[in-house]
Amino acid sequence: MDFMASNEAVLKVKRWPKDTITAGCRHSVGLREDGTVVATGDNRYGQCQVSGWRDIVAVRAGNVHMARNTGNTHTIGLHVNGTVVAVGWNKHDQCNVSDWRNIVAVAAGWCHTIGLTADGTVVAVGKNKEGECNISGWRDMVAVAAGDWHTIGLRANGTVVAVGNNRYRQCDVNDWSHIVEVSAGYLHTIGLQRDGRVIAVGSNKHEQCEVMNWQGIVAIAAGSYHTIGLKADGTVMAAGSNKHGQCQVSGWRDIVAIAAGCAHTLGLQSDGTVVVVGENEYGQCDVNGWQDIQVNEHV
Repeated sequence: MDFMASNEAVLKVKRWPKDTITAGCRHSVGLREDGTVVATGDNRYGQCQVSGWRDIVAVRAGNVHMARNTGNTHTIGLHVNGTVVAVGWNKHDQCNVSDWRNIVAVAAGWCHTIGLTADGTVVAVGKNKEGECNISGWRDMVAVAAGDWHTIGLRANGTVVAVGNNRYRQCDVNDWSHIVEVSAGYLHTIGLQRDGRVIAVGSNKHEQCEVMNWQGIVAIAAGSYHTIGLKADGTVMAAGSNKHGQCQVSGWRDIVAIAAGCAHTLGLQSDGTVVVVGENEYGQCDVNGWQDIQVNEHV
């Protein structure tokens, strides 16, 4: 991928972003050029049973705080016709998306799933104990993100809204502006500003919010305790817990997309192959054979 030299040109609001790689708690998912999907890792709840999917344009993997040690998570696929498919753990009806229509982007939390519709409204299914599904009044949205217990929405005007658990101030985003991308981790939220800088709120126990000095960023991803940023030159930055090596990305080059799971990190290279670092107990890092993963420009 040839990155543009000007952040002003690169960092335009991405309407209806399409995720082609995604990382869950213990599994990883990739979207191929032909619209089929590949997955690796923990399949205890069938979250990797995506081999039959066709004509998919975006994928998202539900995340869960790794300390729960359960692996209960799910995978969401956005179909080219605006419908949504889901596999995996469904205790709280987070996979009950078969009746959704006109969806242009999806997000998956621990026990809930979010869908952005073409008219800028948002739909949700799943557990709502913390109010993470209270999105019925949202309007003019261009992107959504889901943490364990909170949900983030990005408006077309670059402002941000949030619902759900706010114990660590992970929902304190009302004063954010000029935002072009959002991502939600376990207990923190990050936002990419139009000028290529990154802001963060929420728990900073592992310094996952120490991103204020980052510059030239074109994409962001939040894991449980770590944060990843993709630079315009194809290199990658990381902050936060590195207990499993999930932040060892300094040697990566020619990266065009990133994803962060609980304790592993994925990077998509411009040739459609995937690199990975981090915890691999369940095979979630076994992506060496992946090829022809869709490459999306950041413009």
